[in-house]
Parts: sequence; C-alpha cells; structure tokens
Amino acid sequence: MNYKQVEAFHTVMLTGSMTIAAQKLFTSQPNISRLMSQLERDTGLRLFERKAGKILATPEAEALFKEVERSFISLQTLDEAALSIRRLGIGELRIGSVSSIAIGLLPKVIRRFRDRFPDVPVSVRISDSPTVSKWTATGYVDFGLVAYTVDTPGVAASICHREKGVCVVPQAHPLAAKKRIRKSDLHGQPFISLPKGDATRAVIDAAFQPDSRNHTLEATFAPAICTMVAAGLGVSIINPLVIRNLQIPSLKAVPFEPAIDFASYLLRPENRVEHSLATAFYACLQDVG
Repeated sequence: MNYKQVEAFHTVMLTGSMTIAAQKLFTSQPNISRLMSQLERDTGLRLFERKAGKILATPEAEALFKEVERSFISLQTLDEAALSIRRLGIGELRIGSVSSIAIGLLPKVIRRFRDRFPDVPVSVRISDSPTVSKWTATGYVDFGLVAYTVDTPGVAASICHREKGVCVVPQAHPLAAKKRIRKSDLHGQPFISLPKGDATRAVIDAAFQPDSRNHTLEATFAPAICTMVAAGLGVSIINPLVIRNLQIPSLKAVPFEPAIDFASYLLRPENRVEHSLATAFYACLQDVG
C-alpha cells in the first residue's frame, strides 16, 4: 500500500466516483481504476463492486475508509496550518473542547481573551475527551479542555474547574419542587445517561449502588441529554456548566445527593514550544474558572 493508492481511495470514497476522483486528482479514470486494483491486491480486500456502470463500496472498504480518515486528519492539519500562516502569520488560537465546557465555560473565557486580543482568530473544535486528548498530542489544537483524562503520551493535564453535579428534571416533574434530590428519589425513574464506557458516566453510576434507575436512553453529549430531559423523556445528572448558558425554560436543575464531583481539565502539549497566545488564554481561564 502506498500514498498514491490511499489518496486515490480516499477521494473515490468521498466522491463515490472514479471519474470525479480522477478530475479532483488531475489524472485519468483508468489510472484511478488501476490504483484501486493495486490496492485491492496489496490489501487482499474486495473494496468495490461494479454494477450498471457505478461503483459500490463494500463493507471492507467502509472499514478501511474509517482508518484512512484518521490518518488524513494530520494532513488536513498541515493544510490548515499553511493556509493560516499565509493569511495571518502565527496569530491564531485553536482550542479543542468537550461540549459541556464549550457551552458553559469557554464563552466567558473567550470574551475576556478578546478584551486583550480583539483581532486574534479563535477556532473551537468540539468532540469527546479522548479525541480532544489526541488532537492536543498531535498538534491539531494548541490545547484541550476535557471532562476526564485518558492516558495519552505527550499531554499534561491539570484541573481548571470543579463543580458538584445537579439533577435535571422537566419543569413540570414532581421532583422539580424539591430543594434537593437524593438518589432514592430516582428509584424507577427513566434515566438518560452518557454512553457506556464514558468515564463521566462511570463516576455518576458509582453513586447509584445498588442501582434502581430505569435506564431508557443514552446520548453522547450532555447538551443533548438536557434537551431530552426538557422534552419529558427522563431525568439525568449533569455538570451544571452545561445548563448555565443553555437557558432551557422547561428544564429545572436541582442539587443532588450524594455529591458527584465534576472536574474539567486543561490539556497542554509536553513536546512542543507553547504558543504565546495559549499562555495568555490560560491566564484568562484561571480568572474565569
């Protein structure tokens, strides 16, 4: 397998056509077809089926494409960096963040940063904690803000914010009248969770032993969970950062016992010279956090 084969495969999968892929790569359709045949031979995988003049990607091709997409992130990073340097020099700040911090904490920090650097472009890229950690390690972002840490070489973590979790319920729910909700109050209640395997979910689940909740829904991001709770689909435990700026009228946040600690972490690259703008942003983060 070589780069030309992978580049051609990536373009064919994105366009769904060897002819269009050839146009985008400034080559001929027969050359693309030849590269795909070589790739199938070198990998031992059947990547495409040809029916009625069209190509259909096989499940093996879809699986391979997911791996190829990951490798292309670093190439896209180089393209974006080159464009940014040509357009703005090195004056850009790239932040990786989980959704809860992007909604609840970042707006205030960016506003403070803007007071000092009004013309600096800021890019916020949102994903889950493991992905943001990888972005920080590879330089796709200048630093990351996550809900929990994972073992990623080349990344140093420190706590930047900490709060106690709250129970969110629909405004019309009987539990909304309580001044404090205890885990016994959620016996049999439909509960909306983060996905299995998520470290934040593990912290929440540890507070419910033995567990008598009715697990009915899972969602990857806490803001989505809040909208589901507001729609009457269940209740949940979340970081109060999430709802502070969402302002959902039909949602009520109530203190919860036992206390569940939600920490937010700043991830910094260990093997790169720190961006001067990132250092300035950390100071703003400390002021707000």
